[in-house]
Amino acid sequence: MGVVSEPVSERARRWAATMGGYAGPDGATVAHGDSRAVIGARLGPAPALFGPREEREGLMDEALAPGATRSSGAGRRAWAEEPDYWRTCFERDRDRILHSSAFRRLAGKTQVFIFPEDHMRTRLTHALEVAQVATGVARPLGLNVALTEAIALGHDCGHGPGGHASEEALDPFVEGGFDHAVWGADVALASLNLCEETLDGIRNHSWSRPAPSTPEGEVVSWADRVAYVCHDFEDAVSAGIVTEDDLPRVVKESCGRRRGAQLGAFINALIDTSRASGVVGMDPEHAEALAAFRSFDYEAIYLRPASQRQAQAVVAMLRALVEHYRAHPERIPDLAGAAPLDEATALSAAVGYVAGMTDRFACRRAMDELGWPEERLPSGLDR
Repeated sequence: MGVVSEPVSERARRWAATMGGYAGPDGATVAHGDSRAVIGARLGPAPALFGPREEREGLMDEALAPGATRSSGAGRRAWAEEPDYWRTCFERDRDRILHSSAFRRLAGKTQVFIFPEDHMRTRLTHALEVAQVATGVARPLGLNVALTEAIALGHDCGHGPGGHASEEALDPFVEGGFDHAVWGADVALASLNLCEETLDGIRNHSWSRPAPSTPEGEVVSWADRVAYVCHDFEDAVSAGIVTEDDLPRVVKESCGRRRGAQLGAFINALIDTSRASGVVGMDPEHAEALAAFRSFDYEAIYLRPASQRQAQAVVAMLRALVEHYRAHPERIPDLAGAAPLDEATALSAAVGYVAGMTDRFACRRAMDELGWPEERLPSGLDR
C-alpha cells in the first residue's frame, strides 16, 4: 500500500510561507511582512553602553561598585581563548551554562519531590528562581549581573538524581565525599572552560563551603537559600503537607505567609542591609526569620517520614547502579567498545554516569540493568 497523504491545512501553509522572512529596507530580511520597528542603526554607531565588549567594559568599570567583579577580555580560564567581540567573559559563561546538557538535565532532577506534579519545582526551575533573586539583588548593589546570573544558573548542575539523597548515595565512591557544589564546578561543567570567578561561585555557593571570592558569589549564596525556603514551602502547601498557618510566627510577622511577600521581604532586606553596610548580608530580624523558615522546612518537609523513605530508596538505587557500572563500564554508552579500564577509572566513570542521570532515567536503568521491581524504586510524592 502507498503512503496516504493528509491534506495540508491552511494554517500549516501560512506557517510554511514564513520560512524565508520578508524583504525589508536596505536589503535586510525581516521577520514580519508588516515589520516597522526601528532602532536607529542608520543614525550612527550604537552608544558604547550597547556596543562591542571592549567599549562596554570601560563603562561598566566606571559604573560598578568598587568591590564588584570586572569583566576583562576572554576572562581567566583554564584554557586560553580569544575574547568575544560582543559579549563579556561572564556573558559567555552564562550562555554556555544555558546551552549545556548538565543544565538541561536539571529539568528531570528532584528539587524536593521525586516525580513532582506539573506545577511543582524541579532542580531547573529552582535554578531559574535563584537567578531571578540573585540578579534582583546584584543590580541595585552595582555588582556584575552577568557573573551573578552565570553562577546562579550553574550552581546546582552537579546535583545527582533524587535530590540531596544522591550526595549520601555517592559519598562512599568519591574521595573526600560527594559534594554537588564541587562536583558541578569541577566535573559537570568542566568541559565548558568557564571563568575562574564563575567556577568559584558555583563551587562555594553552599554555606558549608568556604566563602566565595566575589561579592557576586556571596549574593548567589543568599539567593539560593531565599529561593528554596520560599518555593519549597509553597510546593509543600500545594501538596497538602503543611499549611500557611504552620509557619513560625517570626516568619509570618517579618515576611508574610505567601511566596511573593516573602521573597520581596528577603530581597529588600538583602539590598538595604548590603547598601548600608558595604558587605553582602541581611539585617538580624530578617536573617532570624530566614533561619526559622529554613528550620521549619527541614522538620516539616525534608525530614518527614515520607521524605526519609524516599531518600533511602534513592540511596539504595544509586549505589547499586554505581556498583553495576563499576563492574561493567562497557555498559556506559560513551565507553562502549573502549579498551578495558583500571579499577579507579572504571569507578570514576560509573560515578560520573550515575550522577548525571535524571530521576526517570536512573529508575529505568535500575529496572532494565538491575532487574529491580517497580516497588523498590523511589515512590514519588507520598503524603
